[in-house]
Amino acid sequence: MIGILDYGIGNVGAYLRIFHSQNISVMPIRSVNDFKLVDKIILPGVGTFDSGMRKLNDSGLRDTLDHSVLQEEKPLLAVCIGMHMLGRSSEEGSLSGLGYIEGVTKKLPNLFKDKTLMLPHMGWNDIGMVRDEDIWTGISAAEGFYFLHSYAFCPDNTVSVIGTSEYGFNFVCAVRSSNIYGFQFHPEKSLSNGLRLLKNFAEQA
Repeated sequence: MIGILDYGIGNVGAYLRIFHSQNISVMPIRSVNDFKLVDKIILPGVGTFDSGMRKLNDSGLRDTLDHSVLQEEKPLLAVCIGMHMLGRSSEEGSLSGLGYIEGVTKKLPNLFKDKTLMLPHMGWNDIGMVRDEDIWTGISAAEGFYFLHSYAFCPDNTVSVIGTSEYGFNFVCAVRSSNIYGFQFHPEKSLSNGLRLLKNFAEQA
């Protein structure tokens, strides 16, 4: 059973519809008891870093999420702001992150070779698969994914980097540390690639 963390931000309904369309068992996580019913967790995120962390901390779900991911080692897939929340902090805000993966989130540069880069970085972009991971099975790197962001997560240790993309500068768009994944792009908005990635996550042992 896949659990979508419903803490007040993120398009929970989109994930529910995608998994239902593939006959994959899924449910929203709205209480601490819901964690007992799921094997894997998705942490969606839109908006700003501090808003996301504040809503999560105030939701009553934070401690059980920490226990589920860090002690029970349930697989976690974090998206966009959710990915930023995996680290210690973000230049976008002042609150502390989850600290699941060592690193910080930094603002994308808006100037490259005297060319102004519009922020947010928005739209489809190809990706580079840094490591051969099961989560990439059947994914077209050239087709890419849909992005909408002005900040990017920068892990302390590059060994956790499994994917990159480029917007003037190269940036990390996918990380993995043990049972924890983070993706900068939005799989729920990325058509066939996004569907395949979510199915891969659901089907992994």
